[in-house]
Amino acid sequence: MLNPYLEPLCNLCSTSGDEGTVRGFLIEKISHFDHVSWHVDALGNLLVQKRGINRAPHKLMISAHMDEVGLIVTHINADGTLCIAPVGGIDASVVIGRQVLVGEKKCIGVIGAKPVHLMSKEEKDQLPQFGALVLGIGAQSEAQAAQYAPPGTFVYFMPNFYITPDRRIMSKAIDDRFGCAALLRLLEQPAQYDFTAAFLVQEEIGLRGAKTAAFAESPEFAIVLEATTAADLAGAEGDAKVCSLGNGPVISIMDRATIYDREMVQAAFSLCRQHQIFCQTKSRITGGNDSGAIHVSRNGVRTLSVSLPCRYLHAPTSLADLTDAENCEKLLPLLITEIMENMDA
Repeated sequence: MLNPYLEPLCNLCSTSGDEGTVRGFLIEKISHFDHVSWHVDALGNLLVQKRGINRAPHKLMISAHMDEVGLIVTHINADGTLCIAPVGGIDASVVIGRQVLVGEKKCIGVIGAKPVHLMSKEEKDQLPQFGALVLGIGAQSEAQAAQYAPPGTFVYFMPNFYITPDRRIMSKAIDDRFGCAALLRLLEQPAQYDFTAAFLVQEEIGLRGAKTAAFAESPEFAIVLEATTAADLAGAEGDAKVCSLGNGPVISIMDRATIYDREMVQAAFSLCRQHQIFCQTKSRITGGNDSGAIHVSRNGVRTLSVSLPCRYLHAPTSLADLTDAENCEKLLPLLITEIMENMDA
């Protein structure tokens, strides 16, 4: 069953450093839940305490990041077009010709590049760079453009959530609105044990919210909910696929930022076998997430990442599998019980 929070969260616009819209949505929902208290820290993290039926023997933090990749206006040209830079890891080639929403007024714009007939042979052979792109919003002068999009204005991919007939999710910002939706659903339900839910800022530009939240909360254990790159496309063979849609939650063993807690990894795979949940790991050491900041906080935090496999990550539209999302959510309460009842800090 589709998590009812996933579509509205994916359709919200909140790039790194501009997470207020998502945070406001989460606070409005959480305010109606039982046995929760919350606060927002100075960086903008939303930290929620969930009181369970039983007092927790270990301090557990479960996190998801609120921000998505996007763009920011850096300069206005005399003709009214805008210069832009990426906020997070975006390949310039995926944004050319795309409609976007610009600023608080959500003006519609389109991203353009130098026409191919004006390119030299050398330019045609090179990958596009953001310095060569412009954003048009229909303005005819610098002064007119400045009324709608002065430097510092955020630019968002167009909301486009859709479920295909074969239960595939197409949308911008699945990374990491899936994690936010899964964590929100967990908070909505009665909990067996106390835990902290951390909705984090600025993951896409350097795990910044995770660093401050982990320091403040000082958890003994952490579960990081994420979306991770699936490269199961034509031409990708063997380990080059990294992970695949339809094969279940991704339990990472290691990535570029973290070597995950071995006992927690083994427990996750064991629980999946016991409860007949498809699961997988990454076949290449690649990527990273908020675990990179959390697991080295203070005296160290035992950390596990549970990720939704997702094609075309950090693009205007990503693709994920609804059954994978359901299985990620199914695994979460099982992991909480395992940590609380069978692990030592």
